[in-house]
Amino acid sequence: MSGLLEVKNLTKYYPIEKGVFKQSVGLVRAVDGVDFSIAEKETLGLVGESGCGKTTCGRLVANLLKPSTGQVLFEEENIYAFKGKSLNNFRKKVQIIFQDPFSSLDPRQSIYDIITEPIKIHHLYRQKDINAKVEELLNLVGLSNDIVKGYPHQLSGGQRQRIGLARILTLNPRLIIADEPVSSLDISIQAQIINLFKDLQQKYNLSYLFISHDLGVVKHIAHRIAVMYLGKIVELAGSDELFAKPYHPYTKMLLQSIPSIKTRENTASAGKEADKITIPFQGCAFYARCNKAASRCREMEPILEAKGENHFVCCWYPE
Repeated sequence: MSGLLEVKNLTKYYPIEKGVFKQSVGLVRAVDGVDFSIAEKETLGLVGESGCGKTTCGRLVANLLKPSTGQVLFEEENIYAFKGKSLNNFRKKVQIIFQDPFSSLDPRQSIYDIITEPIKIHHLYRQKDINAKVEELLNLVGLSNDIVKGYPHQLSGGQRQRIGLARILTLNPRLIIADEPVSSLDISIQAQIINLFKDLQQKYNLSYLFISHDLGVVKHIAHRIAVMYLGKIVELAGSDELFAKPYHPYTKMLLQSIPSIKTRENTASAGKEADKITIPFQGCAFYARCNKAASRCREMEPILEAKGENHFVCCWYPE
């Protein structure tokens, strides 16, 4: 894999001001000397607690914020030197998808207008070809063309996130910065969106900077993981290696907080389906916290059964 993006000693400081005259009394070091790289067709997971600087880092990489110091090189060029046409070309190649799929879509625009807006801004297709492109993109992200006349509020969270991906793909980007793209979705929809990200990566040779507070989610998509704490990356390693042998105590703490999410194992399609998430996982979801749990609870998922009139329980050993 060849290099696509390189971040060098990136910092972003915000002054702390006090009083009527806004006297500076210190600095918030949102991003504090960060270094990492992303190769072509690679996913780098950036993880850490809320407030650690992940989102600020993502916005710096997308050139939505200017750094206090440091460089971001995309295709070996400093993105903060881009102006005019070069900046416009960069915007097409590096796209960002946000955490809340509702607030990132204009509620006054139809689904058709949302998807076609970047096409029209960048003059990408002839008018007669736009409708066919919209239908192609919707099918690609698992949606029907019947929704094009609808509006964001009529869709579920997972559908809105798919619309955001379809809009991004109109520009044929090389790098997508995904800022907590599944954290507002329920866990079964999270699995679908993660699998969609992976399918699109294979189809279009995409690279991702995947930002999340949840190592359990990042594990299923990232080739490498960078752990961020208070503006600094405290550990960076391959995904398998980080989970097998973490060194930093903060990484160990994050790993201990991961909920159980199983991986689909399908020997008939090894290498394609074996690393995709399947929800729900085997066994009772409450097994680890239950003081009555037995081996049956770990191995088999209970079903909802009646234990009285209008009273149902999902447990192998209800009392």
